[in-house]
Amino acid sequence: MATGLSADAPRPRSPLSSQQTTLLLLLSVLAAVHMGRWLRRRRSPLSAPPGPFAWPLIGNAAAVGPVPHLSFARLARRYGDVFQIRLGSCPVVVLNGERAIRQALVQQGAAFADRPPFPSFRVVSAGGSLAFGRYSERWKVQRRAAFSTVRAFSTRQPRSRRVLERHVVGEARELVALLVSRSAGGAFIDPAPLTVVAVANVMSAVCFGCRYSHDDAEFRGLLSHNEKFGRTVGAGSLVDVLPWLQRFPNPVRTAFREFQQLNRNFSSFVLDKFLRHRESLRPGAAPRDMMDAFILSASEEAAERAGDGGARLGMEHVPATVTDIFGASQDTVSTALQWLLILFTRYPEAQARVQAELDQVVGRERLPCMADQPRLPYVMAFLYEAMRFTSFVPVTIPHATTANTSLLGYHIPKDTVVFVNQWSVNHDPAKWPDPEDFNPARFLDEDGCINKDLTSSVMIFSVGKRRCIGEELSKVQLFLFLSLLAHQCSFRANPEEPSKMGFSYGLTIKPKSFKINVTLRESMELLDSAALKLQAEEDCQ
Repeated sequence: MATGLSADAPRPRSPLSSQQTTLLLLLSVLAAVHMGRWLRRRRSPLSAPPGPFAWPLIGNAAAVGPVPHLSFARLARRYGDVFQIRLGSCPVVVLNGERAIRQALVQQGAAFADRPPFPSFRVVSAGGSLAFGRYSERWKVQRRAAFSTVRAFSTRQPRSRRVLERHVVGEARELVALLVSRSAGGAFIDPAPLTVVAVANVMSAVCFGCRYSHDDAEFRGLLSHNEKFGRTVGAGSLVDVLPWLQRFPNPVRTAFREFQQLNRNFSSFVLDKFLRHRESLRPGAAPRDMMDAFILSASEEAAERAGDGGARLGMEHVPATVTDIFGASQDTVSTALQWLLILFTRYPEAQARVQAELDQVVGRERLPCMADQPRLPYVMAFLYEAMRFTSFVPVTIPHATTANTSLLGYHIPKDTVVFVNQWSVNHDPAKWPDPEDFNPARFLDEDGCINKDLTSSVMIFSVGKRRCIGEELSKVQLFLFLSLLAHQCSFRANPEEPSKMGFSYGLTIKPKSFKINVTLRESMELLDSAALKLQAEEDCQ
């Protein structure tokens, strides 16, 4: 008698189908995840921030979508100003509203001052970047030294401020000439490439003591990658929150490799300037530009003069620090300048009022300057409303917590990734009536003076220990570019383009491609170039 089962004998049936088994495993995993969260909450007297259900593998990535700042504001209306999402397997706490953000970044600054160990951040911070580097005692010393050097060389001292102003006037002069000549005959042109080079040239002159031609293909190519860089390091980047995508061919892995290459190119560009400056800088000489100032600050002689307690930037960190300043400032200011031009064309009555104030205060015989700023309240109101309305830095570079902490009654563990939604501050209807309306007059009081309490509430450059060290430098440039361009030119929108202003999301919100027509307001030209002799007018080699 055969004791084995023949091939034709019926097989014993499993009590569960394969679909049921899969479903049971999935439910078991979800139960284990929720049990783990429950146990963590039980260990803390405070609860974790609320948030939406997170799907396996992707978490809430689909809900965040291509415009995170708007998604975060929508989720805040349901879950409150402090809520939690998951991006992939990474838990993220999102902060919305001025109260939550200031309590975290200002009142508990040290607890929220770290950066996450994201792959893109490790790439950028490898050379000593302050913007993307981890929070530490050494980082604090380097930041103090960097902040002091930036202020001393660009905006604090009258002589340095005058040099910066001359750089902006010189670049504005060439920008006006190019915009007007290319708009000849009523043509509509894309001003973005020209504004990018103009602003980058100001920063190149400030940092390196030289400028580039608008026709320099290599320089324009270097600057053209700003958008790719911003998309990679911005909050919600798939490169950082779904690192497993690096393991097989896909568009995210390709984009990350391109990011690594463009970061190498930019770092090499600044490193070359650093090596040339260090070789040519004479001992005891006054700094020719910001690179010299950083080299002198990091020198052994400076350390001896400062004593043991002096904040000193390590020489090995000088290139990365200047890269931070040059890259962030030129990207931020050029993006803002493009939005200013769009707003001029979309709100011609505001453009006319800016020009009328400039004509009344400055006149037509000279150009606006920084000394005019206190007497130009509507110009300043237009600038601050543009920053508030566009919120062109909608979400800060992601933060991370340095210790277990709490915020508005919620427990936030150490090493938690934190996204800071600045857009929510600038569009809070409780502070800004009709926040989706562009209205510069909201910043003026009954006497027509600028309301400094409101201007201080506009959040673009972050707050606290990670506040942008180039904020003052950027604001000086924006005021001068805005005033000079409005004083000299009139701007008209392309009637064939939609009035709605589209944008692409990244570390900065960049306007979609647009075209304008630019004409001189009068036959008066900008000051002759001989009167704009710059300390750093030679072309870069």
